[in-house]
Amino acid sequence: MSLESLTEAVKSKVAGGGIDESVKFDMGADGQIFVQGSSVSNDDADADCTIKISADNLKDLLDGELNPTAAFMSGKISVEGDMSVAMKLGSIV
Repeated sequence: MSLESLTEAVKSKVAGGGIDESVKFDMGADGQIFVQGSSVSNDDADADCTIKISADNLKDLLDGELNPTAAFMSGKISVEGDMSVAMKLGSIV
């Protein structure tokens, strides 16, 4: 799945309102997705919480095929910054 497709998928998830804090999905060489509220971009900006995840795992997470807690525990996701912000993402993804 391309960066553009993943960005659109995230936009659809937060269209009804996201969380107040900023989150960055960092997919390394595949790019990043920055989210604040219902605003989504591919900016590489500082965020309250950075989720390091592969593009394939982000796709699976957005599709509901990857459990966020299991992904974190197995190392498929790593979190930098405010862990409480990452926990709020469960209401979105």
